Amino acid sequence: MTLRLPKAELPAELKENMIKQLGAVPENVEVVWHSPRVAQDNLEFGGRVGAWDAADASLKSFAHMAVAAQVGCSWCLDVGYFQAQNENLDLAKASQVPRWRESEVFTPLERDVMEYAEAMTNTPPTVTDELYASLLERLGPAAMVEVTAYIAFVNLATRANVANGVESQGFSDACEIPLAARPEKSRVASTA
Repeated sequence: MTLRLPKAELPAELKENMIKQLGAVPENVEVVWHSPRVAQDNLEFGGRVGAWDAADASLKSFAHMAVAAQVGCSWCLDVGYFQAQNENLDLAKASQVPRWRESEVFTPLERDVMEYAEAMTNTPPTVTDELYASLLERLGPAAMVEVTAYIAFVNLATRANVANGVESQGFSDACEIPLAARPEKSRVASTA
């Protein structure tokens, strides 16, 4: 897949800041910059989402990567894994998110959060009362609301990237442990 919209020229200061943060300018920002207001609002809201702290960072990271793997957003999977490294999260676990159902490294809570992320991502969503209640009991109301909103935001980002033709930029190449590939035949039930 190639970009469906050419890259727009970013303001020099923004470009420099992104290179300092990530080592490169994210192509998804360059594409969305055709509407600077949309791009700026998206960056601002993404920054606010990233600052939420009621839920464990690892759980949100795993949820983000589970959504990215399910939707097929190689850019989000790539940058999500890179960010897990930069946040000193468990890379042995993070590397296994694309194949979390087959991997034995995750706790029951981590598995349930990734299942919840996929259930929210399915079309139509397939979240069950039982899964929600189980997570609510273990996370508490504030973290449950945060995880839910976080997964919803990640769905917006992953789907926009896929629609715009944005693919992995190789951010995760800097990680010591290679990112696992998603199994060919997933057990995730989704309808288009």
